[in-house]
Amino acid sequence: MNLMDLIGRVKKHPDYERVGMILCHNGVVRGTARDGRPVKELTVKADRARLAAILLEMKARPGIVEVLAEVREGTLRVGEDVMIVVVAGDLREHCFPVLQDTVNTIKRDVTVKTEI
Repeated sequence: MNLMDLIGRVKKHPDYERVGMILCHNGVVRGTARDGRPVKELTVKADRARLAAILLEMKARPGIVEVLAEVREGTLRVGEDVMIVVVAGDLREHCFPVLQDTVNTIKRDVTVKTEI
């Protein structure tokens, strides 16, 4: 997983001239759970077919040129990257909601996580 590689892919997109901004999300393994318990590691599984469908849905929104995402699977330690999402589009009014919706939908529908 490499954020700059995803941004590079966006910059090579045939419609890149329509892009006015690129937003990024880099989710990492936190050292504490939401309830405050310490986390040593995180096991992640991902539904790749659902991920692909979500990206297609988000790309179809107004003003969006590209949406890319990578999700790491396996056992990850605190501080390691879990998910990277890149949204490229024309205006912030279009891009910010798509970034948030993409991240939330992937977390809800794609990933299954177990904190240890």
